[in-house]
Amino acid sequence: MRGIGTRRRGCVVTDENRRPPAAVVFDALGSEYEKAFAASETHGASLEWLLERLPPAGRVLDVGSGTGRPTASTLAAAGHRVLGVDVSPVMVEIAARQVPDAEFRCGDIRGLPLEEGSFDAVCLYFTLLQMSRAEQSDLLRRLTRLLRPKGLFALATVPLDVEGFDGVFMGQNVRVTSFAAQDVIGLVRDAGLTVLSERSVMFTPAHPGAAPEPHLFLHCGREDGGEPGAP
Repeated sequence: MRGIGTRRRGCVVTDENRRPPAAVVFDALGSEYEKAFAASETHGASLEWLLERLPPAGRVLDVGSGTGRPTASTLAAAGHRVLGVDVSPVMVEIAARQVPDAEFRCGDIRGLPLEEGSFDAVCLYFTLLQMSRAEQSDLLRRLTRLLRPKGLFALATVPLDVEGFDGVFMGQNVRVTSFAAQDVIGLVRDAGLTVLSERSVMFTPAHPGAAPEPHLFLHCGREDGGEPGAP
């Protein structure tokens, strides 16, 4: 029956036509996504960058936390307090089982009430791609406001100049929007962040039929104590 949902570990799962597209895709992928990207040395290096700079028992927000690996698991194992947020109830179930030392919530980060200035770091690995360009810009500004002054921000995306592109990702139909690399950097700066380092690589997911794809990793800091993104 349309409009009637079931509840799964805090997530209300309604019919497919009313769910966020990312939830549908990543519910279907489940642990296959983790397996496909497990060999990313650049992701591991990005986490090492954070670990070298976070204060002891830092509070970290992992947006689009997926299965909890490698981001939440690596940070929690180092003693940091991790909150993972994902729209996919399947991913949240897997993450809660795999990383019991972290907290996970199922929901859309854009509507989740979180206190500004309450996190030492935000991780945003490949989470923007199914949002519009305006939504991506708005989310970056909001996440920057969640950081404490001098807070850290790690971001990864696929830097392509595409908008509303319909494609297939690991067997799932997706609509992708992104920016070219320099425009991603501009977006981050407009949000009130300073780019401290960047790295571009080509990566091939471990999945049948996967092709090499460009990955851009940015490591940033909120250097001011004022309102990020303000003129």
